[in-house]
Amino acid sequence: MKLKYFLFLFLSFLIFNSSLLIGTVRYVSKTGISQPPYTSWATASDSIQKCINICSFGDTVYVANGVYKEQVVMVPGLSLIGSGIDSCIIDTRSLAVIGAVTVLDSCKFKNFAIIVSNTTPYSRLGIYIRNNNGKYGYRLVEYNLIQNAMRGIVSQSANSSILSNIIRNSIDGIEISGVIPNIHPKVIGNYISVTGTSIWLSFGSIPYITNNICIGSKGFFGGYSGLNEIYNNLFLVDGGEGVSLSDTVKFYNNDITFSNHPNVGILVGGNYQKIINNNIENTDKSLQANFPSNPTVRYNNIWNTRIINENIPAPDSTNIHKDPMFVNPDSMDFKLQMYSPLIDAGDPNILDKDGSRSDIGLFGGPLGEKYTYRDLAPKPPSNLTAIMDSGLVKLTWNKNTEADFSVYRVYRDTVPDFMYDTTKIIAVLSDTVFFDDPPQKFISGNYYYKITALDNTSNQSAPSEESHINITGIPEAPPIVVEHYRLLNNYPNPFNSSTIIPYRLKEGGYVKLYIYDMQGERVRVLVNEYQSAGYYEARFSPTEAERNNPNMDMDWHTGYNDDVASGIYLYQIMVRGEGDIPVFTDMGKMILLK
Repeated sequence: MKLKYFLFLFLSFLIFNSSLLIGTVRYVSKTGISQPPYTSWATASDSIQKCINICSFGDTVYVANGVYKEQVVMVPGLSLIGSGIDSCIIDTRSLAVIGAVTVLDSCKFKNFAIIVSNTTPYSRLGIYIRNNNGKYGYRLVEYNLIQNAMRGIVSQSANSSILSNIIRNSIDGIEISGVIPNIHPKVIGNYISVTGTSIWLSFGSIPYITNNICIGSKGFFGGYSGLNEIYNNLFLVDGGEGVSLSDTVKFYNNDITFSNHPNVGILVGGNYQKIINNNIENTDKSLQANFPSNPTVRYNNIWNTRIINENIPAPDSTNIHKDPMFVNPDSMDFKLQMYSPLIDAGDPNILDKDGSRSDIGLFGGPLGEKYTYRDLAPKPPSNLTAIMDSGLVKLTWNKNTEADFSVYRVYRDTVPDFMYDTTKIIAVLSDTVFFDDPPQKFISGNYYYKITALDNTSNQSAPSEESHINITGIPEAPPIVVEHYRLLNNYPNPFNSSTIIPYRLKEGGYVKLYIYDMQGERVRVLVNEYQSAGYYEARFSPTEAERNNPNMDMDWHTGYNDDVASGIYLYQIMVRGEGDIPVFTDMGKMILLK
């Protein structure tokens, strides 16, 4: 056979088989005439499943904007592509089904919003990545939004990649079950905000988990018989353990932080856990073992924790215990400030993306992020208190913990809400106690104090709360100190994600602290209990995780889909004293920006 004829036949063969591999492109739209085989927008199917039912391996289906109230079961080898999570919705709330979407062998599923059925409360699955007859072809699930699920995504014995999905208003986030030899399912870049466990591994699964944001009562549970690699995740936890690790786990460069202290940062068991370059804070116990275990625990930062470890050998000297100096954790910005002690403090055998020694925490290591460290001012000093002590005004406040902290400035004036300029400075010191000898000692007068903190490059913080003391009497007479009730300005303001509302009680009483919208609708009760005299701070976190917390005493009513809109909100405090008599009420204003 001549060469040119051979080439002609060979190219014809390639073209014919390529057309078979490419498959057919089909369309789904609410505006089409629903005429099979649905190969144009004009003839598009009005149902996703109706279109899938005529598809073959290798087909692609594009779905236009609309709400599709149906269960979707894909066929192997199908690519199902929505038009975006804002407007392409699969809604099964009116259907008694176990799962909204089933993904099979060699499928791709992306760009959909899924609202799951609430008629079967113990069988609600958003996306079910299923093992069909032992076929383990690659499955891709990405850029989807799942709401109102018992479990947002469940992957069963599958070679799957679960990438950049959003799971919220749900009980659990992602479950990985089953094991395929030498296959590591990938869970990367997802945002998970749930009331239960963010990521759950069943027996035998060996996934690769990185760069996820996990908000829930538990961050991560599992890790059995196989190498689990868990890198560069953020776990914001309110409830139980931050993470629970069993056999054979590499746990590197994660951040675990808690909203309250009665928790365990990392619960370990089994063998071969490497816990390296992590930041663990605001918990009761940083590490605990349920049964004998000897994990490698090195180059971690353990901060604001009562007990370092329990039932395991003490962490070695490579671990540190310092304020991490995040940029703004209230706004979910966990990057490190310029003088953070976590910079270049990780394992020297692990390098950051810029080639330097690894930082500790979320953005360190080769899977972290290269960014410019910002030189920010210290936090404002908190809990400023003024009392009379031996004829002097004694000021005390909480100590700043930033590594680059330098000194405090103490300001005084005789009028409330005064401007703290250099003419009002009465002291510069590094201690947290100062005795002031007012110029009119033992003569009636009001004195107001503020404190600011400065760092080594002279960045000055915002001022502390203003503390007031009123001195009454005559010469040689003992002073009488009159403290005040006070509702202080929230900070930060404007805010995104959360803000702190400080207040001070002159005497003990029953305190209620409310949040209202501008229509006067009450949207949250922050405090509803008896409190003793003193200084308090209440955190207002209008997040989805909080709004869906079953322990909340009321729901949000602030907009479409129960979403908190940007705008102005009011906060009001009411205090009742002895005999249930109102003794104090005040109101402030704050701005939520998204």
